[in-house]
Amino acid sequence: MKHPLVVALAVVLFVECAVLALATIYLVVEILTGASASFLSAVAFTILVAAAAIWVGLIAFNVLRGRAWVRAAAVTWQVMQAVVAVGCFQGLFATPPTGVFLLALAAAVLVLLFTRPVVAATADR
Repeated sequence: MKHPLVVALAVVLFVECAVLALATIYLVVEILTGASASFLSAVAFTILVAAAAIWVGLIAFNVLRGRAWVRAAAVTWQVMQAVVAVGCFQGLFATPPTGVFLLALAAAVLVLLFTRPVVAATADR
């Protein structure tokens, strides 16, 4: 039986994975409808977002398996997500609600990662 905080961490990571998967679907639709200004840039960005979705899903799955490497991988992803969130607060196309959502998810993961039960569950190498 996994500790509830370990399960909560995996759930938040799976939510991030789902958001990235939805973003990938949206980007594919944008490519197919011709809404992108640069086809090659749109395809490259879509591939990056899809790869990120897969990566975050693997992190979440391996949290439940107790792998030690997930802590470093999750911290790295949360830092990148926080950078994107900060970008959501500024510029011509600012979307503060998106920034708040992304920052809240990143903060939740970072807090959960350093709780005793999660560290204990992911300590074995």
